[in-house]
Amino acid sequence: MQEGVGIENAFAGIAQAFADSVPILALPGQPSQHRSGIYPNYFDAMNVFKTLTKWVDRINFPDRVPEMMRRAFTYLRNGRRGPVVLEVPEDVANAEFDDTNLSYTPVQEHRTCADSEDVKRVVGALLNAKHPILHAGEGVFYSRAWEELREFAELTQIPVMTTIKGKSAFPEDHPLSLGYGGNTSTKAVYEFLAEADLVFSIGSSLTSWWLAAPVPKGKVICQLTIDEYDINKDYAIDFPLLGDAKLVLRQLIDEITRSGSGRNEKRDLIERIKRLKDEWLKEWMPRLTSNEVPINPYRVIWDFMHAVDRDKAIVTHDSGHPRDQLAPFYEALTPRGYVGWGNATTLGFSLGGIMGAKLAEPTKLAVNFMGDAAIGMVGMDFETAVREKIPVMTIVLNNSVLSGYGSPGGVWNLKPSVLRFSGDYAKLAEALGGYGESIEKPDEIVPAIKRAKKAVDSGRPALLNVVTKEELALSKYW
Repeated sequence: MQEGVGIENAFAGIAQAFADSVPILALPGQPSQHRSGIYPNYFDAMNVFKTLTKWVDRINFPDRVPEMMRRAFTYLRNGRRGPVVLEVPEDVANAEFDDTNLSYTPVQEHRTCADSEDVKRVVGALLNAKHPILHAGEGVFYSRAWEELREFAELTQIPVMTTIKGKSAFPEDHPLSLGYGGNTSTKAVYEFLAEADLVFSIGSSLTSWWLAAPVPKGKVICQLTIDEYDINKDYAIDFPLLGDAKLVLRQLIDEITRSGSGRNEKRDLIERIKRLKDEWLKEWMPRLTSNEVPINPYRVIWDFMHAVDRDKAIVTHDSGHPRDQLAPFYEALTPRGYVGWGNATTLGFSLGGIMGAKLAEPTKLAVNFMGDAAIGMVGMDFETAVREKIPVMTIVLNNSVLSGYGSPGGVWNLKPSVLRFSGDYAKLAEALGGYGESIEKPDEIVPAIKRAKKAVDSGRPALLNVVTKEELALSKYW
């Protein structure tokens, strides 16, 4: 991006990438080094981004480009993922570089196993536990360890919950799946986490804050992480494993197999998980199948889930209620079939995020759910999808209100000027060159989704403006 306003406008995106451990390389321009530090037309990215990147530096001579890029990609591809920022001053960008001096080899990813004695200790603790639970985070994705996670869960017959960032790392229709636990949660996650005597976190930082399901006191905790800064951070870790999730899970599987300690299928455990799921869905079915007008947002989520092929879909959410309502109930079946996020909850991120997902997986149906406040932040970016021919489907849960936690009487009620909204965002989508449709009755939801998918399949971005009620109920247990 350009110097000044370009890198300034990128601040929120880089901050979110850092909070959510996403490896991106930002190459902002800067004024000539002869103008370095002369304000107000100078944005000091090196100092500003020190706490929001894995590494930030400046390419100060053109012959250092190979070296600096080698270091940048080394940090991007190894250890905890995160953003890297390299400033490119104008005088360096305009300088000549002698191609005969270019020597560059693409950087490789390097992964590590855990200490073999640590592996044995964790296996011993797992096998001695009466009610263990697996807690899977996004590290499972970055190490491509979803097959090992499934094999390990089946070998040990231990139920699996995921974080918001780890959702879809374990198929949620699997008999051992408890679903997602975070700010909201499934009932199975809450009950199994409460009674667990051992929690084994895999690929998660175990950060204790409002988007994470809290680990109750008195649990034995095992943690498999690639980052030593995760260990003993918010929780005292009894059995740490430092290494790559895929490799270390394989070590654990091999150790259990060698010792003959694998477990046969636990029918009583599987039946209990199913019973809890059925009971929970029965509690929520009046909302999930509601015929209310305005439409209940849970009805939109339920109908959508049953109207698309989830094996061929990528779904994400925006921050706030669209995330908290969608995450527990949308049953993700394939790795990255659900893209969770939110350690930095930048309102409106889902629209750009789903465009990126579509570019990465062009054969998949890419869908984002957002509220009217979120589209108010980024709605004009729908034109980017039209202009760049990125056929995504956006579903706006339009309740004409900026719902705050604890509403009514929540924080947003203290700001009347931003409490109520109005607008037909389907007309906005059409004006920008996409497909738009407004839905006001529950029986219109599925036909509208199918029409929007037809538009997407033809290469046209689509937006569904669903007029919903303000639904304050959340599947929240802590």
